[in-house]
Amino acid sequence: MKLFFLAALHLITACAAQPYTPAPLADQAQSSTTVYVVSHGWHTGFVIPADALQARIPALKTRFTDTLFLEIGWGDKGFYQAQEITTGLTLRAMFWSSGSILHIVAVPRNVRRYFASSELASLCLSERNYTALLGFIAASFAKDPQGQVLPLKQGIYGDSQFYEGVGTYHLFNTCNKWTAKGLQQAELELSPTFKLTAGSVMAQVRGGRQTCPQIAP
Repeated sequence: MKLFFLAALHLITACAAQPYTPAPLADQAQSSTTVYVVSHGWHTGFVIPADALQARIPALKTRFTDTLFLEIGWGDKGFYQAQEITTGLTLRAMFWSSGSILHIVAVPRNVRRYFASSELASLCLSERNYTALLGFIAASFAKDPQGQVLPLKQGIYGDSQFYEGVGTYHLFNTCNKWTAKGLQQAELELSPTFKLTAGSVMAQVRGGRQTCPQIAP
């Protein structure tokens, strides 16, 4: 039982992982069809050009006015926002989640330098696959009856914001499973069934056909 709890804690705390504080960046051009999967050790998410997602969700343009990229992560509502991780929070996230949440971070032009202390893989997606990924991410935002996203409190690093999410978080539906589902929507050749860890997600990304042939800036 103790080993099970430690393994579960390992998976859950992964989805509240926080990257090292990034350094200031220089400008550099970036293709709109190149997206990134970022791993902060145990938590994964996407980094995508801001404009396409902001076109689908105008409130993100209002909130993040000058950014060129957005990092998007998904996780348990109570656990992700917590200032201090406790056993009670961990158990609730695993078995009695209070709901899901999205963490959105403004990322400057040079994505690789911003995430220099995190693992980053670039994907070159066709227009169809990129559109499918955007649709998956946009559908992960909860909306009010007027179709507006629901901002919560400020995020945990950088220029960031939490938003109410869609979906149920539990031990076998983690942040990494969410990332894997998004990749599946973008037609990467992977099954999200057992993608519970960041390592399993990143291994699939690097072995996929959509990985960019050259290191993207």
